[in-house]
Amino acid sequence: MVVLRPAIAGLPRVVWLRPNRALSRRGLHRLSWSLAALSISVACICAWQGNVFAPVFALLESVAVASLLGLAWRAGGHGERIVVEGDKLEVQWLPGRRRASFQPYWVRVRLLPGNGRQRLVLKSHGRELEIGAFLGEEEKVEASRKLMVLLAEINDQPRR
Repeated sequence: MVVLRPAIAGLPRVVWLRPNRALSRRGLHRLSWSLAALSISVACICAWQGNVFAPVFALLESVAVASLLGLAWRAGGHGERIVVEGDKLEVQWLPGRRRASFQPYWVRVRLLPGNGRQRLVLKSHGRELEIGAFLGEEEKVEASRKLMVLLAEINDQPRR
């Protein structure tokens, strides 16, 4: 998902890059509980027919599936925030404190081919930084267009 914050006087321009999430936290809990109920129901039927260990394995499986779904859901909370303010373009990885800075007048946005997928790259002064690796192909094209327009706006403004 690519979101460009509208231009507001006095605030920096911000582009958010985030993976798409199919479920809310509430939906994740509902899905986990539904899968657990279904699995344990089938295990109880199996136990009634003589497989007494089925409920134990169903319970273990339900915990494992819910944990892995939670990990996958949390990974959807990661993203990148690109802030353009004055003479600085800064990429921040969320969550965390990792950052990279560039001068916006020299940054070039490129879509490069790579291992069966496109790479969205910021280039400046011999440095290359891939952004939005989690985005789909169409979203990378959209992000590159928005960043190019944003950088063109910055470059057209008179320098102080």
